Amino acid sequence: MRDNETPSLKETKRKEKAAGEEAKRVSKEQIRKKAFWAREEATKEASKEKEAQRTIKRANEGIKQLSKDQMKKEAYLAREKAIAEDQKARKLKNKT
Repeated sequence: MRDNETPSLKETKRKEKAAGEEAKRVSKEQIRKKAFWAREEATKEASKEKEAQRTIKRANEGIKQLSKDQMKKEAYLAREKAIAEDQKARKLKNKT
């Protein structure tokens, strides 16, 4: 009987060891997956932050460009007005 019990004990120990190793493997896999998803989430958040910064920068650049365009337009209109006034003054001068 003892001979029959020994393989059974060995088999039980082997199964327990295999079950323990499987539990460790599963635990490590879960830790690895959690770390992976944490990195993915961090990357996603960093990407959102960078996109927000780019959007703000583009908006600021757009405002600056509008301001420059308006200044150019005002300068152009001032030059045109000065030219028109000069021409008007010359016409009056020539008539007299």
